Amino acid sequence: MMTRTRTGISELDEMLRGGFMTGDSAMIVGSTGTGKTILGLQYLVNGVTKFGENGMFVTFEQLPDQICRDANNLGWDLRKIEQEDKFRLVCTSPDLLLEAHNGEHLLDEPIRQIRPQRIVIDSLSHLEMYVKEGELRKEAYRLIMYLRTKGLSSLLTWESHQLTGPTTGLTEKGLSFLVDCIISLRFVEIESSMRKALVVLKMRGSDHDKRLREFEITSEGIKIGAPFSQYEGIMSGVPRKSWTEETISGWTKAFSGKP
Repeated sequence: MMTRTRTGISELDEMLRGGFMTGDSAMIVGSTGTGKTILGLQYLVNGVTKFGENGMFVTFEQLPDQICRDANNLGWDLRKIEQEDKFRLVCTSPDLLLEAHNGEHLLDEPIRQIRPQRIVIDSLSHLEMYVKEGELRKEAYRLIMYLRTKGLSSLLTWESHQLTGPTTGLTEKGLSFLVDCIISLRFVEIESSMRKALVVLKMRGSDHDKRLREFEITSEGIKIGAPFSQYEGIMSGVPRKSWTEETISGWTKAFSGKP
């Protein structure tokens, strides 16, 4: 049986039937503010603290001080585990990550130093600014294959421009087939309230929970709740109560005698 790399978020691991397949590449897709970076950091911190697996976080978006500050607000001391050689924070630009200098890749040295089992790239969508039109898929493939040859279980984030409604971009750019698992994080508007939803869209070589589930970003990280069982059409951006829920609600009002 294939070994699993657990995220340490119990409900997500249940959805993934035990975790990501070890050595696979997973992609977290979502618009700004949905929690992609937090999920990536939680995956790495849990790897160190719960499973004894070292990790690396590669960012193109934020400075190290910002990331450490935000992590501290969630109770994660990145500086401490970095000093213990269990974690590395790499702040760089996509062009430097894609280039090799004298046959040496930018990540070769930190990988030798801490021998990580997990890595997060935040975010892959930044590659578009540094590659020629039509070459994004080729460069993303090169990077993913590099991570696989190093034996890393990778988590890649992708910025979606849609706040609500269908997720687009990955299929059009030919990236969806490059990764083994895709998890979508999205905002949904239900009864005039903005809520967050998570769904596993794809998991190669394994069954997975296909239900859309609500989640929150708490003071301890991401917490996943119950499925949106009372609503349908959430993925389309036009959620409505399911026929079953509406029928039950109608029966309840009828038998209660209330309008």
